[in-house]
Amino acid sequence: MAFPTADSRTASLWLAAMPLLFVVLWSTGFIGAKFGLPYAEPFTFLFIRFALTLALLIPLAHWLSGEWPRGARLWGHIAVSGLLVHGAYLGGVFYGIYLGMPAGLASLLVGLQPLLTAGLAGPLLGERLGGRQWLGLVLGLVGVTLVLGGKLDPGEALFQGFGAGALLAILIALLGIAGGTLYQKRHCTGMPLLSGTVVQYLAAGAVLGLGALLFEERSVTWTPTFALTLGWLVLVLSIAAILLLMALIRRGEASRVASLFYLVPPVTALQAWWLFDEALPPVSLAGMAVAIAGVVLVVRGQPSPAGRQRT
Repeated sequence: MAFPTADSRTASLWLAAMPLLFVVLWSTGFIGAKFGLPYAEPFTFLFIRFALTLALLIPLAHWLSGEWPRGARLWGHIAVSGLLVHGAYLGGVFYGIYLGMPAGLASLLVGLQPLLTAGLAGPLLGERLGGRQWLGLVLGLVGVTLVLGGKLDPGEALFQGFGAGALLAILIALLGIAGGTLYQKRHCTGMPLLSGTVVQYLAAGAVLGLGALLFEERSVTWTPTFALTLGWLVLVLSIAAILLLMALIRRGEASRVASLFYLVPPVTALQAWWLFDEALPPVSLAGMAVAIAGVVLVVRGQPSPAGRQRT
């Protein structure tokens, strides 16, 4: 009988911690948008973010890997996934918040992604979900609604203060992250992780840069707050969190990875309570527990893609 070594135990702990770490890091993106958007327009903000990210990631990819995607076809698939996961998702979220949508509500609406991804994963990827997993997805949605619904004042209009443009931007973000997760799982799982992420950022940055050139004044107010926010979004979101997401998509079913996004609004609410002293009433705390229970059901369920079950 073979006993696990210290290295194997460390690897197992790291693999178990990856989803939780991803949720914590990813949830800071909405906080970063709230901090940074007063100082730069959304497409300009994101273009600068991607340019700085590429300046760090290209040498890192060459130094650590040196392997680049092979063939124009794979480059094209990776570029499309980048346009969806980075361009459409981040561009939509930032623009929606810029147009007046509260960051918490944006997080809630984008939180519909797991249901959308799960519904499409069957016909597109052959992933089959059991009844317990569908129950988990619905519980996750209920929990997210409780978390952010409890933060609204009595009588407050849910869609007050912004118009159809903000809703359209968030819808684009929702479709982008759901479609990008599925597209990458189907077409890009064999891509080199670091260099593939570089290709994704190049494609998304080019489109967002064009958007800034055509639709914005491209003015930036360089303050310590903006510089620190930009640094956090580059190092923690655009590099650390995205590499975690790519690794999770490669290792797991798209629907199981998508279920993690149900935890983002509750964690964002906790961060907003800590940083901005936003209220966190009992109903929101109850919603966090419901959302966590839903994710546990999905992750511990037994989908059977291609006739194979996993736990």
